[in-house]
Amino acid sequence: MEDTLYTLYHLSIDPGDFEKFRDLAETLVEATSKEPGTTIYEYVVNPARTEVHIIERYRTAGLLPHVEQTFAPYAARFLELAKIERVFVYGDPTPEIRVKLDEFGAIYFAPLAGFAL
Repeated sequence: MEDTLYTLYHLSIDPGDFEKFRDLAETLVEATSKEPGTTIYEYVVNPARTEVHIIERYRTAGLLPHVEQTFAPYAARFLELAKIERVFVYGDPTPEIRVKLDEFGAIYFAPLAGFAL
């Protein structure tokens, strides 16, 4: 996990807002796909369309530009449509990244053992 951060966002949404949320998610995916420091950025939804997970992986230096530049213009709309219930962070974030993710109530996990290809 050296120089890599994973984040998992657990969101709740109103199923009546699902279409609007999906459209916003597609916009964010398109914008995020242009970030050189983002290596995974996926949204998944439960069958009832009431819970969404965002699975993200960044080179450590790529996380702040995502939050501050790519996501920021959409943040208000995003938070109107979804409630961030939990955020899990895997890796060794910098103090600056922790400050940003602490705003979402992040729970941190340090590397223990494993590999990624």
